[in-house]
Amino acid sequence: MVFSSSAFLLFYCPIMLLVYFACRTRILRNVWLLVASLLFYSWGEPVYVLLMVLSIFMNWALSLAIGSSSKVGARKALLFIAVVANVLVIGFFKYQGFVADNINALAGAEVIGNMNLPLPIGISFYTLQALSYVIDVYRKQVEPQRNILFLGMYVACFPQLIAGPIVRYSTIHEQVLGRKENLEDFASGLRLFVVGLSKKVLLANTCAILADSMLSQGGSAIGFVGAWGGLIAYTFQIFFDFSGYSDMAIGLGRMMGFKYLRNFNYPYISTSVTEFWRRWHISLSTFFRDYIYIPLGGSRCTTSRHIFNIAVVWTVTGLWHGAAWNYVLWGVYYGVLLICEKYLWGVRLAKTPRLVQHVYCIVIFVFGWSFFWITDSTQLVPYWQALVGMYGLTGSASFWELGVWEYWVVFAICVAASTPICPYVKERFLAWVEGRQLVDFLKISVVNPKRYEADSLCVLEAEPVGKSQARLLAWANVAVDVLLVMLFLTSLASVISGSFNPFIYFQF
Repeated sequence: MVFSSSAFLLFYCPIMLLVYFACRTRILRNVWLLVASLLFYSWGEPVYVLLMVLSIFMNWALSLAIGSSSKVGARKALLFIAVVANVLVIGFFKYQGFVADNINALAGAEVIGNMNLPLPIGISFYTLQALSYVIDVYRKQVEPQRNILFLGMYVACFPQLIAGPIVRYSTIHEQVLGRKENLEDFASGLRLFVVGLSKKVLLANTCAILADSMLSQGGSAIGFVGAWGGLIAYTFQIFFDFSGYSDMAIGLGRMMGFKYLRNFNYPYISTSVTEFWRRWHISLSTFFRDYIYIPLGGSRCTTSRHIFNIAVVWTVTGLWHGAAWNYVLWGVYYGVLLICEKYLWGVRLAKTPRLVQHVYCIVIFVFGWSFFWITDSTQLVPYWQALVGMYGLTGSASFWELGVWEYWVVFAICVAASTPICPYVKERFLAWVEGRQLVDFLKISVVNPKRYEADSLCVLEAEPVGKSQARLLAWANVAVDVLLVMLFLTSLASVISGSFNPFIYFQF
């Protein structure tokens, strides 16, 4: 079940929330959330829900053993078992076919049979969550959770179960029994959920139509215009698809009192690859940083060792996204760029005008999505040839047949929605209400982006000096809520009508 479905929006979510708030104690709410999450997962994975339950039990038992052991050697051995067991689970289901096919290709015969296992939905996300919990217990950053139902609620919690964000137990362990639900958080979470739903249904799904249309035809058929039009559409699709789902997950968690950390911070305004990966899929980037990169030595080592550490992390990052060579190439692509920024042109780049830095970064991440978009590695070169105009402007089609020109309004909206323009408008409005000057907002938004949440235009808070300002602020909040209601109804109508509604991150 996905958030952008009529089954979730009209039935599951309302019923789940009604029962949740009908439960009078925190323990009952946690147990209900575990049951509801297992039902949510079993909707699409009735068999593999048992695999997730087994993962919960295994990591619960190992974390208790680690927490109760005082011997360093025993703790390390138990941690090793936990890491290997979790990696084997995800490796078997996600990479068995990939490994088998490549070994057979090298051997020229069928040495290992490809079992063609269906990928359990969300296994990459809930396995990393469980693993981060066990590692944090080993590091004594959190106490082991003795109640398996509460640990199960954390691992299986439906908002972030399918596609993240990857929520660490250390972030929410105090909220398991100590969270406080209130109307303000519920309203804020609901607003953020609507923002995320609108990004997914109205923007990502619309861009997906053009992206899929261009990809299905091949580079020679669509030429320069179609290749770039389709790739730009995919660039917006993957951002609004995933960031929209993250916003919905964070919003749902906030409705129930959980404070999940944000997962995207306007990555498309970045001026370097390094900055881009501080803003994109933050929960995954910080996971690999804290659990792989830093344990390997991070940057506090020799140059050769540092390059090795980056290469390892980005090879793993590529493989995590999928069992295919295009994802490995994608990881290598970003690993090489990050190394080059660090040791070759990063300092010079920082001295160029900001516009130059931004254009540089845009070209890199737009081109980088071609590795994601084109899963058949043999088709990458023909598509790149189309990107540089080797098949002409429009390939074998006419400009009007391609249909890229029909999406210019959608692209304009996507560009605006990819930038902090909404926080900027809000900040200017509040500055006007309070009678103060707005100083260099755009610079502040980049230097200190934590000030600005994804739903920063949803609630307007200020201390107006008079009744007229207070009345104006109240009407502005009403206008924002009316806009959100309209966006929700439009999104719901699109979902019910059965419009094109793919979800990219299910495959990871």
